[in-house]
Amino acid sequence: MALNPRVTTTPAGTPGKVTQGSKAKGGIGESTLRPDGTLKVTGEFAYSSDMWHEDMLWGQTLRSTVAHAEIRSIDVSEAVAMPGVYAVLTYDDLPAEMKNYGLEIQDTPVLAHKKVRHHGEPVALVAADHPETARRAAAKIKIDYAELPVITDEASATAPGAVLVHEGRTDHHIGHVPHPNIVHRQPIVRGDVSEARKRADVIVEGEYVFGMQDQAFLGPESGLAVPAEDGGVDLYVATQWLHSDLRQIAPVLGLPPEKVRMTLAGVGGAFGGREDLSMQIHACLLALRTGKPVKIVYNRFESFFGHVHRHPAKLYYEHGATKDGKLTHLKCRIVLDGGAYASASPAVVGNASSLSVGPYVVDDVDIEAIALYSNNPPCGAMRGFGAVQACFAYEAQMDKLAAKLGMDPVEFRQINAMEQGTIMPTGQPVDSPAPVAELLRRIKARPLPPERQWEVAGGAADVRALPGGLSNTTHGEGVVRGVGYAVGIKNVGFSEGFDDYSTAKVRMEVVGGEPVATVHTAMAEVGQGGITVHAQIARTELGVGQVTIHPADTQVGSAGSTSASRQTYVTGGAVKNSCEAVREKVLEIGRRKFGSYHPAWATAELLLEDGKVVTDGGEVLADLVEVLEDEAVEVELEWRHRPTQPFDLVTGQGDGHVQYSFAAHRAVVEVDTELGLVKVVELACAQDVGKALNPLSVVGQIQGGTTQGLGVAVMEEIVVDPKTAKVRNPSFTDYLIPTILDTPTIPVDVLELADEHAPYGLRGIGEAPTLSSTPAVLAAIRNATGLELNRTPVRPEHLTGT
Repeated sequence: MALNPRVTTTPAGTPGKVTQGSKAKGGIGESTLRPDGTLKVTGEFAYSSDMWHEDMLWGQTLRSTVAHAEIRSIDVSEAVAMPGVYAVLTYDDLPAEMKNYGLEIQDTPVLAHKKVRHHGEPVALVAADHPETARRAAAKIKIDYAELPVITDEASATAPGAVLVHEGRTDHHIGHVPHPNIVHRQPIVRGDVSEARKRADVIVEGEYVFGMQDQAFLGPESGLAVPAEDGGVDLYVATQWLHSDLRQIAPVLGLPPEKVRMTLAGVGGAFGGREDLSMQIHACLLALRTGKPVKIVYNRFESFFGHVHRHPAKLYYEHGATKDGKLTHLKCRIVLDGGAYASASPAVVGNASSLSVGPYVVDDVDIEAIALYSNNPPCGAMRGFGAVQACFAYEAQMDKLAAKLGMDPVEFRQINAMEQGTIMPTGQPVDSPAPVAELLRRIKARPLPPERQWEVAGGAADVRALPGGLSNTTHGEGVVRGVGYAVGIKNVGFSEGFDDYSTAKVRMEVVGGEPVATVHTAMAEVGQGGITVHAQIARTELGVGQVTIHPADTQVGSAGSTSASRQTYVTGGAVKNSCEAVREKVLEIGRRKFGSYHPAWATAELLLEDGKVVTDGGEVLADLVEVLEDEAVEVELEWRHRPTQPFDLVTGQGDGHVQYSFAAHRAVVEVDTELGLVKVVELACAQDVGKALNPLSVVGQIQGGTTQGLGVAVMEEIVVDPKTAKVRNPSFTDYLIPTILDTPTIPVDVLELADEHAPYGLRGIGEAPTLSSTPAVLAAIRNATGLELNRTPVRPEHLTGT
């Protein structure tokens, strides 16, 4: 069976700045190389789809061809009779009483029962000795559907007598909702909007539409389930949260958690799309039924149906401002379409509502956010998590207000920018740096790219630099430039009272004549660089050169999800915490062995540096090899950030978030006004990261998030037929993502304003650039064309009126 081995990292580069008590090459603050980087760029890295086991079977899922229907009958006889088929399973074959799962609400059936609620819902499973045999067997299963009316928007979901997506819903733990087809509702009320409106010299309104975006990770859903002799199962899978998967899988299998052993396999991207289950339960069911290892790998078409997407949204905003540019009030309503199952919708609603004001000071607000149940594809976590949709709307409003007041759009934002000490609309004070005005100043001060870069000698045009590119649609005729700005605010970590913690086991011993640290967490490395940072932390805190990263699995305590920009903060904090405990145990051993020989062991501040115990004055007391000899020191500890509170379900008040991050963008675009084609020339970003533990990785994360925001601005959208709720474009042929030819120059200005509450002062960075990049591009297109453009993505017909 091919699995990823332990990843051993060695230091690279020159000694970096060390802010804590120990130091070693390759520590925090350096751009150390990723240990998995070379393997990935050379194609040698083992992803989950590369796994292999002797005598394994292949699993296949049969999915619904309609979005909403009763299942009258399922006939599997032809599939079962096919040579090479080992098992065919439907809902009636599930082994345990628990037959549903879900992140927050267990409303998702493992296999459809009595009805299907969205296009592509799993209905039956097949295991066969060849993937093509499994595919053909699944195609032979006959299902008799009686189609039902589809719910596709708020009007159809809440109309009198509307069909209920989930009958008999009783989710009292989420709080009161006004209709069973509403998953969750979160109001936020502060101040008096009606009185504040009277103070406004200008009022602007807007209705905004945000399209459904796909995470578009390149590695499809895949995993390998291996039945064990004890009646349990070992699952090797690409996921974002091993312990959350375990919590949902074990009850459905009818097994105790200790008999479902999970190991992280190589992950080819995630961005929220792997936070929910996909093939995990299905592979385990087939493995336990057949007694053989079962591998499932989705093709690209199935992948679009196999994971959640970003919530499409309609947002209704009203802002007021005085003639000198001060915001008076905000009234808004945000409607998120959660699709057929709840997934993370309640938490997305909490984020969308609490961050709907943006990084601005507004004392009087009336906010409502809801998520719908519908027969559209399920939606859940994606980078930005509710704050992206809100940012698109409130930044468009800022530009409208500035234009109505005759003010510069950046200056208007700076006048209203929050800062440390600002009170959020939820009543929570911002108690760490909030350099919103400074980020805006920096991106505005950056020199603009030269005009008419597409011109070459002799007045000719390099069409590659023009809208439309190599399609040769223009040589510069009708091409106009626009510049736009945006800034956003994103929470870091899990919120609203969630017990957000992580666990790290750290071991230190002598191997091959040198001290080695081993770091073991359940953190999912999905490409964000967590294993690199964990090694840097261990080198910094333990003063060793070699750090081994143990494969992530469920044999250690939970690390939480690789989402919410939380892993460096929370699991990094856990690694730091456990390393500090290991360091103290090592020093205790040293004091016991050598304390009688030198008084500094008892009186001085002791550090670990370059494999030695030294005083804070630099005197070497002992080599770590001499201290440890044959002893090994191991510590496993949980670490938590400061607690948060649930938002009140009537007023929305509460200290719901642990930390905020901020990013600002300036977009420069060129638009072919005749054909409606857009070329993004530059997308500059300024972001506060608190402390850059690995500066190169920080810039990479910011550029990656910026590119995803660019995609949803001008090309990315899952198109769902409003009459049938069927997905029209489930492939990369028709769902377009930015390529290297679409991606502009992305200069990044990194600020490091420490958050005193966070490990090393760091701030979660991965999501914030996805917020402001989209509205910045839209603002630039508006600036170029003069059009209002209240929906994303912008299509050619929106620019030409055709």
